[in-house]
Amino acid sequence: PELELNAEGKISKSPEMDRRIETYNKYHEGFGEILVQMNVEDTRLGVAEYVGSKHNLETIELKWGQGAKCIGGEIKVKEIERAVELKKRGYVVTPDPEAHDIREAYKIGAIREFERHSRLGFVTKEDFMAEIDRLRDLGFKRITLKTGAYPMVETAMAMAYSSEAKIDLLTFDGAPGGTGMSPWPMMNEWGTPTFYLQAQVYDFAEKLKARGKRVPDLAMAGGFSSEDGIFKAIAMGAPDVKAVCMGRGLMIPGMVGKNIAKWSEEDDLPKTVSQYGRRVEEIFVHYEELVDRFGSDVKDIPLGALGIYSYCQKTRTGLQQLMAGSRNFNMSTISRKDVMCLTEEAAKVSGIPYVMDAYREEAEAILDQ
Repeated sequence: PELELNAEGKISKSPEMDRRIETYNKYHEGFGEILVQMNVEDTRLGVAEYVGSKHNLETIELKWGQGAKCIGGEIKVKEIERAVELKKRGYVVTPDPEAHDIREAYKIGAIREFERHSRLGFVTKEDFMAEIDRLRDLGFKRITLKTGAYPMVETAMAMAYSSEAKIDLLTFDGAPGGTGMSPWPMMNEWGTPTFYLQAQVYDFAEKLKARGKRVPDLAMAGGFSSEDGIFKAIAMGAPDVKAVCMGRGLMIPGMVGKNIAKWSEEDDLPKTVSQYGRRVEEIFVHYEELVDRFGSDVKDIPLGALGIYSYCQKTRTGLQQLMAGSRNFNMSTISRKDVMCLTEEAAKVSGIPYVMDAYREEAEAILDQ
Protein backbone atom coordinates (compact mmCIF):
# COMPACT_ATOMS: atom_id res chain seq x y z
CA PRO A 1 0.00 0.00 0.00
CA GLU A 2 1.13 3.54 -0.91
CA LEU A 3 4.24 2.18 -2.60
CA GLU A 4 5.93 4.73 -4.85
CA LEU A 5 8.32 3.90 -7.68
CA ASN A 6 10.86 6.17 -9.35
CA ALA A 7 11.35 6.69 -13.08
CA GLU A 8 13.46 3.51 -13.23
CA GLY A 9 10.70 1.40 -11.69
CA LYS A 10 12.52 1.07 -8.37
CA ILE A 11 11.11 1.71 -4.91
CA SER A 12 11.39 5.31 -3.76
CA LYS A 13 8.90 5.13 -0.92
CA SER A 14 7.34 2.23 0.98
CA PRO A 15 5.44 3.38 4.09
CA GLU A 16 4.40 -0.16 5.06
CA MET A 17 7.97 -1.47 4.86
CA ASP A 18 9.10 1.54 6.89
CA ARG A 19 6.44 0.92 9.54
CA ARG A 20 7.39 -2.71 10.00
CA ILE A 21 11.12 -2.10 10.32
CA GLU A 22 10.69 0.94 12.58
CA THR A 23 8.28 -0.95 14.85
CA TYR A 24 10.76 -3.82 15.13
CA ASN A 25 13.61 -1.44 15.96
CA LYS A 26 11.51 0.35 18.59
CA TYR A 27 11.20 -2.82 20.64
CA HIS A 28 14.53 -4.41 19.73
CA GLU A 29 16.56 -5.36 22.81
CA GLY A 30 19.75 -6.58 21.20
CA PHE A 31 18.79 -10.16 20.37
CA GLY A 32 18.42 -11.24 16.77
CA GLU A 33 17.58 -8.97 13.87
CA ILE A 34 14.93 -8.38 11.26
CA LEU A 35 15.41 -10.01 7.86
CA VAL A 36 13.76 -8.75 4.70
CA GLN A 37 13.21 -11.59 2.26
CA MET A 38 13.22 -11.09 -1.51
CA ASN A 39 11.42 -12.96 -4.25
CA VAL A 40 11.72 -12.28 -8.00
CA GLU A 41 9.52 -9.16 -7.93
CA ASP A 42 11.23 -7.77 -4.83
CA THR A 43 14.61 -8.01 -6.55
CA ARG A 44 13.33 -6.26 -9.65
CA LEU A 45 11.74 -3.49 -7.58
CA GLY A 46 14.98 -2.77 -5.72
CA VAL A 47 13.98 -3.90 -2.24
CA ALA A 48 17.59 -4.58 -1.24
CA GLU A 49 18.70 -1.11 -2.29
CA TYR A 50 15.80 0.48 -0.40
CA VAL A 51 16.15 -1.30 2.95
CA GLY A 52 19.93 -1.08 2.81
CA SER A 53 20.11 2.65 2.15
CA LYS A 54 17.12 3.89 4.17
CA HIS A 55 17.16 1.51 7.13
CA ASN A 56 20.81 0.41 7.21
CA LEU A 57 19.85 -3.25 7.47
CA GLU A 58 22.92 -5.47 7.65
CA THR A 59 21.29 -8.73 6.51
CA ILE A 60 19.17 -9.64 3.50
CA GLU A 61 17.52 -12.95 2.60
CA LEU A 62 17.21 -14.48 -0.84
CA LYS A 63 14.46 -16.97 -1.55
CA TRP A 64 14.34 -19.85 -4.00
CA GLY A 65 10.72 -20.66 -4.80
CA GLN A 66 7.89 -20.50 -2.29
CA GLY A 67 9.18 -22.05 0.88
CA ALA A 68 7.22 -25.13 1.84
CA LYS A 69 5.49 -25.31 -1.54
CA CYS A 70 6.90 -26.20 -4.94
CA ILE A 71 5.01 -23.30 -6.50
CA GLY A 72 2.41 -20.86 -5.25
CA GLY A 73 2.85 -17.63 -3.39
CA GLU A 74 -0.69 -16.43 -3.81
CA ILE A 75 -2.54 -13.73 -1.98
CA LYS A 76 -6.17 -12.89 -2.65
CA VAL A 77 -7.24 -9.37 -3.56
CA LYS A 78 -10.87 -8.22 -3.54
CA GLU A 79 -10.50 -4.76 -5.16
CA ILE A 80 -9.88 -4.69 -8.90
CA GLU A 81 -7.85 -1.47 -8.63
CA ARG A 82 -5.44 -3.19 -6.25
CA ALA A 83 -5.22 -6.16 -8.62
CA VAL A 84 -4.29 -3.85 -11.50
CA GLU A 85 -1.68 -2.16 -9.33
CA LEU A 86 -0.06 -5.51 -8.49
CA LYS A 87 -0.05 -6.53 -12.14
CA LYS A 88 1.76 -3.32 -13.05
CA ARG A 89 4.40 -4.12 -10.43
CA GLY A 90 5.23 -7.32 -12.30
CA TYR A 91 3.14 -9.93 -10.54
CA VAL A 92 1.04 -12.48 -12.38
CA VAL A 93 -2.60 -11.75 -11.49
CA THR A 94 -5.45 -14.15 -12.26
CA PRO A 95 -7.90 -13.52 -13.75
CA ASP A 96 -6.44 -10.61 -15.72
CA PRO A 97 -7.89 -7.46 -14.07
CA GLU A 98 -7.24 -5.40 -17.20
CA ALA A 99 -9.17 -7.67 -19.57
CA HIS A 100 -12.49 -6.12 -20.67
CA ASP A 101 -14.61 -9.22 -20.03
CA ILE A 102 -13.12 -9.65 -16.56
CA ARG A 103 -13.80 -6.02 -15.67
CA GLU A 104 -17.42 -6.38 -16.79
CA ALA A 105 -17.80 -9.61 -14.81
CA TYR A 106 -16.37 -7.83 -11.76
CA LYS A 107 -18.90 -5.00 -12.11
CA ILE A 108 -21.87 -7.36 -11.96
CA GLY A 109 -20.39 -9.46 -9.16
CA ALA A 110 -19.58 -12.61 -11.12
CA ILE A 111 -15.91 -12.20 -10.19
CA ARG A 112 -15.27 -11.04 -6.64
CA GLU A 113 -11.57 -11.59 -6.06
CA PHE A 114 -8.20 -11.97 -7.77
CA GLU A 115 -5.05 -13.95 -7.01
CA ARG A 116 -1.55 -12.52 -7.05
CA HIS A 117 1.13 -15.01 -8.04
CA SER A 118 4.87 -14.54 -7.74
CA ARG A 119 6.87 -15.31 -10.84
CA LEU A 120 8.94 -18.46 -11.03
CA GLY A 121 12.62 -18.12 -10.27
CA PHE A 122 15.27 -20.00 -12.24
CA VAL A 123 18.58 -20.68 -10.54
CA THR A 124 22.00 -21.05 -12.12
CA LYS A 125 25.26 -21.08 -10.22
CA GLU A 126 26.63 -18.11 -12.17
CA ASP A 127 23.57 -15.93 -11.55
CA PHE A 128 23.47 -16.89 -7.87
CA MET A 129 27.11 -16.00 -7.29
CA ALA A 130 26.66 -12.72 -9.16
CA GLU A 131 23.66 -11.80 -7.01
CA ILE A 132 25.60 -12.54 -3.82
CA ASP A 133 28.42 -10.27 -5.02
CA ARG A 134 25.91 -7.55 -5.90
CA LEU A 135 24.31 -7.64 -2.46
CA ARG A 136 27.68 -7.51 -0.72
CA ASP A 137 28.63 -4.53 -2.90
CA LEU A 138 25.45 -2.83 -1.64
CA GLY A 139 26.86 -3.11 1.88
CA PHE A 140 25.08 -6.12 3.37
CA LYS A 141 27.29 -7.85 5.94
CA ARG A 142 25.28 -11.05 6.06
CA ILE A 143 23.30 -12.85 3.36
CA THR A 144 20.92 -15.72 3.99
CA LEU A 145 19.05 -18.07 1.67
CA LYS A 146 15.73 -19.80 2.16
CA THR A 147 14.72 -22.68 -0.06
CA GLY A 148 12.00 -25.25 0.02
CA ALA A 149 10.82 -28.82 -0.19
CA TYR A 150 12.31 -29.61 -3.57
CA PRO A 151 13.92 -32.77 -5.00
CA MET A 152 17.40 -33.81 -3.93
CA VAL A 153 19.11 -32.01 -6.82
CA GLU A 154 17.92 -28.61 -5.62
CA THR A 155 18.93 -29.47 -2.05
CA ALA A 156 22.43 -30.26 -3.26
CA MET A 157 22.53 -27.04 -5.30
CA ALA A 158 21.56 -24.97 -2.28
CA MET A 159 24.18 -26.65 -0.09
CA ALA A 160 27.01 -26.48 -2.62
CA TYR A 161 26.35 -22.96 -3.90
CA SER A 162 25.85 -21.57 -0.39
CA SER A 163 29.07 -23.20 0.74
CA GLU A 164 31.04 -21.62 -2.06
CA ALA A 165 29.33 -18.23 -1.73
CA LYS A 166 29.90 -18.22 2.06
CA ILE A 167 26.22 -17.72 2.81
CA ASP A 168 25.70 -17.02 6.53
CA LEU A 169 22.47 -18.99 7.03
CA LEU A 170 20.71 -21.51 4.82
CA THR A 171 17.11 -22.43 5.65
CA PHE A 172 15.31 -25.47 4.27
CA ASP A 173 11.51 -25.36 4.41
CA GLY A 174 9.95 -28.81 4.32
CA ALA A 175 6.41 -29.96 3.70
CA PRO A 176 3.75 -29.70 4.90
CA GLY A 177 3.73 -26.05 5.76
CA GLY A 178 2.79 -22.60 4.61
CA THR A 179 1.01 -19.69 6.21
CA GLY A 180 -2.36 -20.10 4.53
CA MET A 181 -1.94 -18.18 1.27
CA SER A 182 -2.04 -21.24 -0.99
CA PRO A 183 -4.60 -23.96 -1.71
CA TRP A 184 -4.87 -26.49 1.09
CA PRO A 185 -3.68 -29.52 -0.95
CA MET A 186 -0.61 -27.56 -2.08
CA MET A 187 0.39 -26.75 1.49
CA ASN A 188 -0.30 -30.23 2.81
CA GLU A 189 0.66 -32.62 0.04
CA TRP A 190 3.31 -31.07 -2.21
CA GLY A 191 7.04 -31.36 -1.79
CA THR A 192 9.48 -33.34 0.33
CA PRO A 193 8.32 -33.86 3.94
CA THR A 194 10.48 -32.10 6.52
CA PHE A 195 11.87 -35.29 8.09
CA TYR A 196 13.10 -36.64 4.75
CA LEU A 197 14.39 -33.24 3.66
CA GLN A 198 16.39 -32.81 6.86
CA ALA A 199 17.87 -36.29 6.45
CA GLN A 200 19.11 -35.23 3.00
CA VAL A 201 20.48 -31.96 4.36
CA TYR A 202 22.42 -33.75 7.12
CA ASP A 203 23.82 -36.27 4.64
CA PHE A 204 24.99 -33.54 2.26
CA ALA A 205 26.47 -31.46 5.09
CA GLU A 206 28.56 -34.41 6.24
CA LYS A 207 29.77 -35.04 2.69
CA LEU A 208 30.77 -31.39 2.23
CA LYS A 209 32.74 -31.44 5.48
CA ALA A 210 34.45 -34.69 4.49
CA ARG A 211 35.67 -32.90 1.38
CA GLY A 212 37.00 -29.99 3.41
CA LYS A 213 34.25 -27.58 2.36
CA ARG A 214 32.49 -25.03 4.51
CA VAL A 215 28.95 -25.73 5.70
CA PRO A 216 26.91 -22.61 6.49
CA ASP A 217 24.76 -22.44 9.59
CA LEU A 218 21.54 -24.30 8.80
CA ALA A 219 17.92 -23.88 9.87
CA MET A 220 14.89 -26.09 9.33
CA ALA A 221 11.29 -25.05 8.76
CA GLY A 222 8.13 -26.83 7.72
CA GLY A 223 5.20 -27.48 10.02
CA PHE A 224 6.90 -26.87 13.38
CA SER A 225 4.58 -25.74 16.16
CA SER A 226 5.86 -27.07 19.48
CA GLU A 227 9.00 -27.33 21.55
CA ASP A 228 9.37 -31.10 21.14
CA GLY A 229 9.53 -30.69 17.36
CA ILE A 230 12.11 -27.93 17.75
CA PHE A 231 14.25 -30.11 20.01
CA LYS A 232 14.12 -33.06 17.63
CA ALA A 233 15.04 -30.92 14.61
CA ILE A 234 18.02 -29.35 16.40
CA ALA A 235 19.16 -32.79 17.61
CA MET A 236 18.67 -34.54 14.29
CA GLY A 237 20.62 -31.84 12.45
CA ALA A 238 23.40 -31.33 14.99
CA PRO A 239 25.90 -29.78 14.88
CA ASP A 240 25.05 -27.69 11.80
CA VAL A 241 21.32 -27.01 12.27
CA LYS A 242 21.29 -24.06 14.65
CA ALA A 243 17.67 -22.90 14.43
CA VAL A 244 14.08 -23.81 13.64
CA CYS A 245 11.83 -21.41 11.74
CA MET A 246 8.12 -21.15 12.47
CA GLY A 247 5.39 -19.46 10.45
CA ARG A 248 1.87 -20.75 10.93
CA GLY A 249 2.62 -21.87 14.50
CA LEU A 250 3.37 -18.27 15.49
CA MET A 251 0.67 -16.68 13.33
CA ILE A 252 -2.14 -18.58 15.04
CA PRO A 253 -1.60 -17.08 18.53
CA GLY A 254 -1.15 -13.72 16.83
CA MET A 255 -4.54 -14.04 15.17
CA VAL A 256 -6.11 -15.27 18.41
CA GLY A 257 -4.74 -12.21 20.21
CA LYS A 258 -6.07 -9.95 17.48
CA ASN A 259 -9.50 -11.56 17.73
CA ILE A 260 -9.50 -11.20 21.52
CA ALA A 261 -8.95 -7.46 21.07
CA LYS A 262 -11.91 -7.30 18.66
CA TRP A 263 -14.16 -9.40 20.89
CA SER A 264 -13.23 -7.31 23.94
CA GLU A 265 -14.19 -4.09 22.19
CA GLU A 266 -17.54 -5.62 21.25
CA ASP A 267 -17.99 -7.16 24.72
CA ASP A 268 -18.46 -10.50 23.01
CA LEU A 269 -15.73 -12.78 24.36
CA PRO A 270 -16.43 -16.46 23.63
CA LYS A 271 -16.53 -18.82 26.60
CA THR A 272 -13.26 -20.41 25.50
CA VAL A 273 -11.61 -17.08 26.31
CA SER A 274 -13.79 -15.62 29.07
CA GLN A 275 -13.16 -18.67 31.25
CA TYR A 276 -9.69 -17.19 31.83
CA GLY A 277 -11.01 -13.69 32.55
CA ARG A 278 -12.56 -10.69 30.85
CA ARG A 279 -9.75 -8.17 31.19
CA VAL A 280 -6.55 -8.18 29.17
CA GLU A 281 -4.36 -8.59 32.24
CA GLU A 282 -6.38 -11.65 33.28
CA ILE A 283 -6.33 -13.34 29.87
CA PHE A 284 -2.64 -12.78 29.08
CA VAL A 285 -0.40 -14.05 31.87
CA HIS A 286 2.60 -12.04 30.63
CA TYR A 287 0.79 -8.70 30.54
CA GLU A 288 2.18 -7.44 33.85
CA GLU A 289 5.68 -8.47 32.81
CA LEU A 290 5.41 -6.20 29.78
CA VAL A 291 3.99 -3.39 31.93
CA ASP A 292 7.15 -3.60 34.06
CA ARG A 293 9.32 -3.45 30.93
CA PHE A 294 7.50 -0.85 28.87
CA GLY A 295 5.37 1.07 31.34
CA SER A 296 2.52 3.05 29.81
CA ASP A 297 3.80 2.17 26.31
CA VAL A 298 2.30 -1.29 26.79
CA LYS A 299 -1.00 0.14 25.55
CA ASP A 300 0.62 0.57 22.13
CA ILE A 301 1.44 -3.14 21.88
CA PRO A 302 -1.38 -4.91 19.99
CA LEU A 303 -2.85 -8.00 21.56
CA GLY A 304 -1.78 -10.00 18.53
CA ALA A 305 1.84 -9.28 19.46
CA LEU A 306 1.06 -10.18 23.07
CA GLY A 307 -0.34 -13.49 21.88
CA ILE A 308 2.83 -14.27 19.94
CA TYR A 309 4.99 -13.23 22.90
CA SER A 310 3.01 -15.51 25.24
CA TYR A 311 3.40 -18.40 22.82
CA CYS A 312 7.15 -17.80 22.57
CA GLN A 313 7.48 -17.79 26.35
CA LYS A 314 5.55 -21.05 26.56
CA THR A 315 7.78 -22.56 23.89
CA ARG A 316 10.94 -21.36 25.62
CA THR A 317 9.89 -22.90 28.94
CA GLY A 318 8.98 -26.19 27.30
CA LEU A 319 12.27 -26.33 25.42
CA GLN A 320 14.19 -25.62 28.63
CA GLN A 321 12.37 -28.51 30.31
CA LEU A 322 13.26 -30.89 27.48
CA MET A 323 16.86 -29.73 27.53
CA ALA A 324 17.10 -30.17 31.29
CA GLY A 325 15.61 -33.66 31.04
CA SER A 326 18.21 -34.63 28.46
CA ARG A 327 20.99 -32.93 30.47
CA ASN A 328 21.62 -30.24 27.87
CA PHE A 329 22.13 -26.83 29.44
CA ASN A 330 23.12 -25.08 26.24
CA MET A 331 21.65 -25.41 22.76
CA SER A 332 25.09 -26.19 21.37
CA THR A 333 25.34 -29.44 23.34
CA ILE A 334 22.18 -30.99 21.86
CA SER A 335 23.28 -33.86 19.63
CA ARG A 336 21.98 -36.75 17.56
CA LYS A 337 22.52 -38.99 20.58
CA ASP A 338 19.59 -37.23 22.27
CA VAL A 339 17.03 -38.77 19.91
CA MET A 340 16.18 -42.24 18.62
CA CYS A 341 13.81 -43.63 15.99
CA LEU A 342 10.64 -45.55 16.80
CA THR A 343 10.51 -47.22 13.38
CA GLU A 344 13.15 -48.99 11.36
CA GLU A 345 12.20 -46.93 8.30
CA ALA A 346 12.91 -43.70 10.17
CA ALA A 347 16.26 -45.11 11.27
CA LYS A 348 17.11 -46.07 7.70
CA VAL A 349 16.17 -42.61 6.37
CA SER A 350 17.85 -40.53 9.07
CA GLY A 351 20.79 -42.63 10.21
CA ILE A 352 19.64 -42.18 13.81
CA PRO A 353 19.56 -45.49 15.74
CA TYR A 354 16.35 -47.52 16.01
CA VAL A 355 15.00 -47.66 19.55
CA MET A 356 16.07 -51.30 19.93
CA ASP A 357 19.62 -50.42 18.87
CA ALA A 358 20.13 -47.05 20.54
CA TYR A 359 22.76 -47.27 23.32
CA ARG A 360 22.82 -51.07 23.03
CA GLU A 361 26.62 -51.30 23.25
CA GLU A 362 26.67 -49.24 26.44
CA ALA A 363 23.85 -51.31 27.91
CA GLU A 364 25.57 -54.60 27.07
CA ALA A 365 28.81 -53.34 28.60
CA ILE A 366 27.04 -52.76 31.91
CA LEU A 367 25.63 -56.29 31.85
CA ASP A 368 29.08 -57.73 31.16
CA GLN A 369 30.71 -56.09 34.18
